[in-house]
Amino acid sequence: MPEPAILKLYAPFGKNPQHPLFIYFPGMDGSGELFGLQSAELKSHFDIRCLVIPGNDMSSWEGLAHQAVQLIRQEARTAPIYLCGESFGACLALRTIALAPALASHLILINSASAFHRFPWMQWVASITPWVAPPLYQSSTLTSLPVLANLSRIGEVNRQALMRAMAAVTQASTAWRLSLLSQFRLEPLRLHRVTAQTLLVASLGDRLLPSLEEAQRLATLLPNSRIYPLPHSGHVSLLEDGVNLGAIMKAVGFLPQVAIAKEPTAEKIEREPIAS
Repeated sequence: MPEPAILKLYAPFGKNPQHPLFIYFPGMDGSGELFGLQSAELKSHFDIRCLVIPGNDMSSWEGLAHQAVQLIRQEARTAPIYLCGESFGACLALRTIALAPALASHLILINSASAFHRFPWMQWVASITPWVAPPLYQSSTLTSLPVLANLSRIGEVNRQALMRAMAAVTQASTAWRLSLLSQFRLEPLRLHRVTAQTLLVASLGDRLLPSLEEAQRLATLLPNSRIYPLPHSGHVSLLEDGVNLGAIMKAVGFLPQVAIAKEPTAEKIEREPIAS
């Protein structure tokens, strides 16, 4: 097995130290590049960093979480820290915050993949991925798109970006990250110790995982949590037209206080949050 690679944080818009630190943990692509649309909206409120997990990384959950905690502490100042994870990244965010329960003031989990292990067919996919012939693996990434995303809600530019990100993930990396999801369990994490205000964003149209059900489960484990449902969204919700994470955060009082803030339009907020 290769040696674990070194994770890094990059600042997509340069450093902005007068604002709270916002750390984004990406999904299976591990790059953070698909967060570009949302980070452009958030940059006026936050000093943004995206975690990059190298494609050759074979770290355990524990190894990933330890690296993430160290990186965040190196960047941390006196300002609040917002930790945001999407899908696979939500699982890593949970492992990270479990390792350092007071690390972040706010935790945002988007369509957490923490239910992966409860579905036998997904376990089967994880087990066979290392052995699939490369041409078949490459074609399967394209055929899985309608399950992964609600393509009717994603514009052409973002759709192409999603396809590029999926194609860039090697078969070995996909197999390893799927194996991590198969191993992931919430029970040992002792999430009752987490002090962060937590926002659980869940897509009701998720064809890949039962995101709302999992958000409801997480809400019973995380003390200071609330659920924000996206009624029509698929699993890859942050690429969809009309889904604006900044507007969602404003609606639930998660944005830092600013002198003057423009009210988000009704089209950008799909539904009032459900308090858990």
